[in-house]
Amino acid sequence: MSEESVPPEWDVIVVGAGPVGENAADRAHKAGLTVAIVEKHLVGGECSFYACSPSKALLRPIHATRASQRVQGSEGATVDPPGVLARRDAWINRIGTSDRFDDSGQVGWLDHVGITLLRGAARLTGKLAIEVDGKPYRARRAVILATGTEPTVPPVPGLREAHPWTNREATTSRRVPDRLAVLGGGVVACELAQVYAALGSAVTVVELADGLLGRNEEFAGRAVAEALERDGVDLRLGTRAESVSRLGPSGEVTLELSDGSSLTTDELLVAVGRTPATDGLGVVEVGGQLDDAGYVRVTERMEVKGFGDDEPWLYAVGDVNGLALLTHMGKYQARAVGDLIGARAAGREPDERTTVPWAVDAGSPQVVFTDPEVAAAGLTEAEARERGLRVRVVDLPMDKAAGAGLQAEGYQGQARIVVDEDAGVLVGATFVGQDVAELVHAATVAIVSKVPLTTLWHAVPSYPTMSEIWLRLLEEYGV
Repeated sequence: MSEESVPPEWDVIVVGAGPVGENAADRAHKAGLTVAIVEKHLVGGECSFYACSPSKALLRPIHATRASQRVQGSEGATVDPPGVLARRDAWINRIGTSDRFDDSGQVGWLDHVGITLLRGAARLTGKLAIEVDGKPYRARRAVILATGTEPTVPPVPGLREAHPWTNREATTSRRVPDRLAVLGGGVVACELAQVYAALGSAVTVVELADGLLGRNEEFAGRAVAEALERDGVDLRLGTRAESVSRLGPSGEVTLELSDGSSLTTDELLVAVGRTPATDGLGVVEVGGQLDDAGYVRVTERMEVKGFGDDEPWLYAVGDVNGLALLTHMGKYQARAVGDLIGARAAGREPDERTTVPWAVDAGSPQVVFTDPEVAAAGLTEAEARERGLRVRVVDLPMDKAAGAGLQAEGYQGQARIVVDEDAGVLVGATFVGQDVAELVHAATVAIVSKVPLTTLWHAVPSYPTMSEIWLRLLEEYGV
């Protein structure tokens, strides 16, 4: 083989330059390895431009306005739709009035730390070998897949032909439609329904289940449903779309629903789940395994399954492995894998304390940034019982914490802890209410660390803060 035909090599190649891929690349690079990262769209990924950042940029002015309205003396705040959209555009680095975005900041970081960026679509072609838009490259140590997921569009007759919004269009639209229909009742559906209702759209949510936020405690879904209805959102629960049609390329959209009614809207947002971005990636062709849904199957160390006793070389982190579809959990997996590959490359025995992301099994922390917020960590009551745990549940209204009344007049919310009675530790916690997002990390620490409730009782909350709810929950439990 001539010198010119030898593919460029790095120690590690990461496929996907979203936050998860960036973390994996950074950790491997800090271990002294040379790293290249592949991205076919924008460096920063879905989270930076179409999901986490823009949705929270849209929601924060709504939260701040409503928080102000709930405090005597500052009730006059109002939402300014143009200002909200302008703030969102700043967060996603929109280029002028176009639909293009500037990822030069993220690219500059890669250049600064010495990580090589390869632009294009990647495909595995063999052990430690990939192609990017047909050009071959090789890794000496490992290839890490961090390609994430894509929005699911279900096979409803006429739905694809109606060119619906997904989270991408909904989080970046410069236009607030007069009417918006939302298919789905999960996190994306609830957050964006609330955004567009606050910006002036007449919003209708169509959800097959009988409640919202089905993966959370039932009381959390009820609280968000009541809030959306107060916002004027029309909830069609226990209902599905049977067919969809659109009048012309950008005309009205009509949905025929399972209850026999029809719904006409200006835009339709599909938010019914995610699909792993593994199509065309070549995982199976090189010997790796996918599950029935298309997610990459991995070991506890994020090694792709299917290679038997061969030396591990292919890893998958973040949404693409389906373990926890949350950016922060993917970044956690990525840090562990970067350390693992670094240790193996140096000939060291990997430290299981930092190279096995076992906390995924404890239940991922999550915040739903609706008003009220839903913040949860660990297992729900139902999940804990499904695992065979003997649990006790403690529920309290959030206003039992003195700090809640300072946050808002007539504060509304609820807290729940799920306790493993045999182990005497917390296995789940859910908080619903204004500003509860900052409570969830304390719950995460307690759950992951398996802190005995008798020890947790000595973690004294500051007065008067909302964290005082921890003391009240432990008192109610009987510690």
